[in-house]
Amino acid sequence: MYLDKSLAAVASFARPEKFEDFRGHIDPQWIDQALAATGTASLRRRRLPAEQVVWLVLGMGLFRNRPITEVVAKLDLALPKAGSTTVVPSAIPQARERLGEEPMEWLFSRCAKKWAHESADRHRWRGLALYAVDGSKLRVPDSLENRAHFGGHHNATAGIRQRNESGYPLLRVVALMSLRSHLIAAAQFGPYRHSEINYAKELMGSIPDNSLTILDRLFMDASILVPLARDGKNRHWLIRAKTNTKWVAFKNLGPGDDLVEMRVSEHAKQIDPTLPKHWVARAIRYRSREGAARWLLTSLTDAERYPASEFVHLYRERWEIEQGYDEVKTELLEREETIRSKSPSSITQEVWGILLAYNLVRLEMEHIADEARVEPIRISFVNALRLIQDEWLWAAVTSPGAIPKRLRELRASVKFFILPPRRTNRIYPRAVKLKTNKYVRKLPQLPLPAN
Repeated sequence: MYLDKSLAAVASFARPEKFEDFRGHIDPQWIDQALAATGTASLRRRRLPAEQVVWLVLGMGLFRNRPITEVVAKLDLALPKAGSTTVVPSAIPQARERLGEEPMEWLFSRCAKKWAHESADRHRWRGLALYAVDGSKLRVPDSLENRAHFGGHHNATAGIRQRNESGYPLLRVVALMSLRSHLIAAAQFGPYRHSEINYAKELMGSIPDNSLTILDRLFMDASILVPLARDGKNRHWLIRAKTNTKWVAFKNLGPGDDLVEMRVSEHAKQIDPTLPKHWVARAIRYRSREGAARWLLTSLTDAERYPASEFVHLYRERWEIEQGYDEVKTELLEREETIRSKSPSSITQEVWGILLAYNLVRLEMEHIADEARVEPIRISFVNALRLIQDEWLWAAVTSPGAIPKRLRELRASVKFFILPPRRTNRIYPRAVKLKTNKYVRKLPQLPLPAN
């Protein structure tokens, strides 16, 4: 009797969905459509057909610490042939090359539009879906091909005309994220030499109507903010002003709350002739935790409907996208020096797979949060990722007799996932935590310039 009650109580706790349900988040028709739309569907039965390679690329994102051959074996992706289910290692890169990067981009976009926008629609602020835009970078394997394609950070060594190149080629990425669930709604990435501003401009069309997008002050640019509000219906933005941002106040809305007019530079108008000579915003003054006076700018000019007092707390949520990037690079990719693919095309394919794998984990976390009746940011990414990894691997090797025990283990208490409430009074000034290395830095071997 006591055992029955205990098992019934355990079974009532929230748990991640079973592996097949987890895979079911991606409609098989979407994979077929991705392959058909990009002309990469398998025309004959291969050892690794295209629809299986899609899951292989996703598995690469979920299992960063495992060789690709093991990912294929654990996921049982190969088709039976002559009584053997093994795949020759050389067949894997060939299968990835046949697949290409376009199907993964198509599939990510299809899934992201549904998952992230539906999530943002559920977590609104004063009727507006909340998003954030920010950029980051990833290191890729060091090769002449990758350096030529992606480039990297460089600066001139003091007193020397020769440029000091970054240790690895760098890929720059800018994402549009659903602020309160961390689901990525859209992303643009590519060579590091292209600025975040350029990638952000390509994202503006992905922002839905009736939304508020919070941006890093790097994006304090009329060519981004004016079209964001102008080209949509009830689309708005919130950003912190730079120290050199200039405006003229023409109407006071309250203490430290003004309508202001800013001038659009001639350079910006040359690039985009549709920009006006001046643009209007609302400037809200606040003090940082250190006591410094700062300003927020927003396109939400209705002071009664959108009180100034709420914007400071709302802007602090911008850091959620930084948390999202940390989850990708620290937890999903395990802070490895570089991602594993070698060529520009395979790197692009892998990054789309990483972003899609991240969204799958985040989608599971939102379902766990619903069962636990807490916000998605209160769910541990690390614990959810590990459970999904365990479930995926277990599904490949389990026997029927192990299922009841495994299901009882998966029905762990929801407390296992829930994080304590965020502490808003914490302050972490930026600082260097690692000591300077005493060894001479190994610089990349670059080709000599032609005479």
